[in-house]
Amino acid sequence: MSQTLRFLSANLFPTLPLEKRLLPLTGSTKGPSTDPSCLLVVEDDAALLAVIVETLSTICPRVLSASTLAGAIAECSKETPELIVLDLGLPDGDGSQLLFHLRALTSVPIIVLSGRESDDEKVMLLDAGADDFISKPCSPAELLARVRGHLRRAAQSSAARSWAQFTIDGIEIDLVAQRVTRNGEVQRLTPTEWALLRALILHAGKPLSTKQLWDMVWAREFGDPTVHIRVHITHLRRKVEPSPSMPRLIVTEPGLGYRFVAP
Repeated sequence: MSQTLRFLSANLFPTLPLEKRLLPLTGSTKGPSTDPSCLLVVEDDAALLAVIVETLSTICPRVLSASTLAGAIAECSKETPELIVLDLGLPDGDGSQLLFHLRALTSVPIIVLSGRESDDEKVMLLDAGADDFISKPCSPAELLARVRGHLRRAAQSSAARSWAQFTIDGIEIDLVAQRVTRNGEVQRLTPTEWALLRALILHAGKPLSTKQLWDMVWAREFGDPTVHIRVHITHLRRKVEPSPSMPRLIVTEPGLGYRFVAP
């Protein structure tokens, strides 16, 4: 990171020790597979804009920027950012106007970044479609954590919509209605089996380790996840596999865990 941006980060986020202000910019906290391909930052303060873009560049190869309401609309007409960080105090209009405009066009997460502290205004912005509100000053660490959290939830929501209902070889799975039929016969899944099936489907195509499944479904710090999950996978296969003895939907990845195979 350049000396100029290091100085700006130290002065624009004055409430934290220097090492904590700069930690996320090193790339050492980069998270798993929800990193986006395009983000948009709307901020009229050039110095703060540079710091935010530099921060978000640690998780995204293309971070677009705009300093005006008109510029933000122009960027959104050309690109499809996966998340927008929006400042309210823009020179050609209030950012809340842009929020209304964007929410009519896109469902991507919008994080409002503002120095305004009124609870009434925060509620108004959230009701208008903002997904989150971050008060200035904030640390780069907090911004990255909020951005990653919203991207993760957006990805899971998209996956849930994609896999909400499907049929393969006589097996019909409906996540919304929590209904599984096998050759026309309703299969009764326990709450734990539903949670396990949902976790696998939402990560279709990706192997999940026993530790990941343990954290997602059971959230325990004790017990033997390997044996516990193996037993539940066996029961689940009997209900959702066309041929449980030759699984093709929930497959074992040796040394890795389990993977739900997209039909």
